[in-house]
Amino acid sequence: MQTTLETLGALERRLNVAVPIAEIEGEVKKRLSRLARTAKLAGFRPGKVPMRMLDQQYGPQLRSDVITERVQSTFNDAVRAQNLRVAGVPRIEPSRGDAPTPDALEFSAVFEVYPDVKVGDVGSIAIARPQAEVTPADVDRTLDVLRKQRTTYSQVDRAARTGDRVTVDFTGTIDGVEFAGGQAKNFPIILGEGGMLPEFQAALTGIDAGDAKQFTLTFPADYHGREVAGKTAQFSLTALAVEEPHVPALDEEFVKAFGIASGNGDDLRREVEANLKLELKRKIEATVKAQALQGLRKQASFAIPKSLVEGEAQLLRQRAIANLREQRNVKPEDLEVSVDLFRPQAEERVALGLIIGELVRNENLQAKPEQVRALVTETAQTYEQPEAVVRWHYENPERLRDFEAVVLEQNVVDWVLARAKVTDEPTTFEQVMGPRTGG
Repeated sequence: MQTTLETLGALERRLNVAVPIAEIEGEVKKRLSRLARTAKLAGFRPGKVPMRMLDQQYGPQLRSDVITERVQSTFNDAVRAQNLRVAGVPRIEPSRGDAPTPDALEFSAVFEVYPDVKVGDVGSIAIARPQAEVTPADVDRTLDVLRKQRTTYSQVDRAARTGDRVTVDFTGTIDGVEFAGGQAKNFPIILGEGGMLPEFQAALTGIDAGDAKQFTLTFPADYHGREVAGKTAQFSLTALAVEEPHVPALDEEFVKAFGIASGNGDDLRREVEANLKLELKRKIEATVKAQALQGLRKQASFAIPKSLVEGEAQLLRQRAIANLREQRNVKPEDLEVSVDLFRPQAEERVALGLIIGELVRNENLQAKPEQVRALVTETAQTYEQPEAVVRWHYENPERLRDFEAVVLEQNVVDWVLARAKVTDEPTTFEQVMGPRTGG
């Protein structure tokens, strides 16, 4: 076997390989000999078929199999000999040599290698860690959200006002032509929630059931519907019903609806407080983790294998399409998503993966079995039978991979936090989590 290695770019390489044809033919002959012991052909007893006829019958397929296997094994041997770390799948192509060797099978493998990842000065990474507590006011706000989420409505004989639910039929046109999404029947709108553009909300305020209105609306230039963005439409609508809201009281019935058998409001408050503390803890951890990983990414500069980015972009695209398929009223053209949309995100994900992998190897940050089990056990607590969930995950090692990845990432984050400039910033639950709304 003869090999030569060419450098085509920062990471791209071409490995030229020549395998003696005699080796290939020798292996084909061996396999034909083994086959001859049991082969059956019409007119011949088993094991008595002439080798020439066996070669005619089975030779082409055997030769193809041997060549495929030899190309793969030869490439692997050459990669090990050259001490190369191959990124992605190599592209095998015929040799481009000007003077082919008659007694050798020549091919080239074009591939990328992993870059040398250099982690910069981790000590210069600045991380702001939020410091917040769950207060009684936070619990009150959450209970208000829970109550508003269970709002019921009853029809009233008066003009619509903020908070009411108005059910309407409407039709919109632009230059006298109806446009997609501009028509609806029995469409409920809650006044004051901001679900519709201000002109639409204004047209409904003060309307009575049975009233009809016409009004003009100009879509913002950055409106999500690109077909109508920046254009002026004429709407006609009819109010079918006006209903006022009824927010349930924080009574025994309401409390029991959340699985609190006692029906005691204090018991519900304690459960809500415990959940909020867990949410806050996870949010702070996620905020700190994001800063640590972003800091690592900014510190490191290296070429990123295009093949890995392409593979990650394709995976992200497939996931996005799968999510779209689960939504209602998805049109076939909605699934025609370009992979180009995902390449920037894919590049960042690949880069972070390479950085994390480098740190795990160099700093011995591998996921320990006890760490993985602790994470699996913690996750299982959200199910009715935690022990059964833990057993299910450990029945198949493949199910533990996601947990191992989370532990690896957390080990890297902890390593960064031990070296970075971390400052604690006092704040509030609402500022960390964002305002809660009753939708």
